[in-house]
Amino acid sequence: MNRIFAYGRVSTLEQSTDNQLLALQQKGFDVQPHRWFAEQISGGVPALQRPEFSKMADRMEAGDVLVVLKLDRLGRDVQDVLATIEVLAARSIHVRSLDLDGVDLTSAAGKLQLTVLAAVAAFERDRIKERTKEGLARTTKKAGRPEAVETTKAVQTCKAKGMSQSQAAAELGLSLPTVKRHWNK
Repeated sequence: MNRIFAYGRVSTLEQSTDNQLLALQQKGFDVQPHRWFAEQISGGVPALQRPEFSKMADRMEAGDVLVVLKLDRLGRDVQDVLATIEVLAARSIHVRSLDLDGVDLTSAAGKLQLTVLAAVAAFERDRIKERTKEGLARTTKKAGRPEAVETTKAVQTCKAKGMSQSQAAAELGLSLPTVKRHWNK
């Protein structure tokens, strides 16, 4: 008979894994207290380097089943999730994620789902990079109004005629500060 192990993870100390265990139990998984492993650690830490996950993995044997509420509990990075599942699959440990309808992720169908998810995640990462580059390109362009070339020419013409700044302002119908901005360009 396959033993059921369950893993829960939250990122901050303010959060609790209790709701993850409760959701697994409500889905019909009889998780024994000594086979429930939970921790408060960032998903950025590779699963096999997390203290509780590592302890759980050490206790698991061929034929055991690891159940998680959501795939992201295994890791934030798709590559880490895939690597973790591969390590467990090599030991004949089955992995199920309830957000993927509980499909055994070590089976052919599960591997297909993971491959598609990895492709979508890679696509999204590439799109984010593209959008970031596009946004940076837009911000490096000079912002604000276009340069008032015609105003500068008109002020310079008045200056060349020997007018004062006040006379140029009156002649062109501009304010004195505007004439001053264009006087020495």
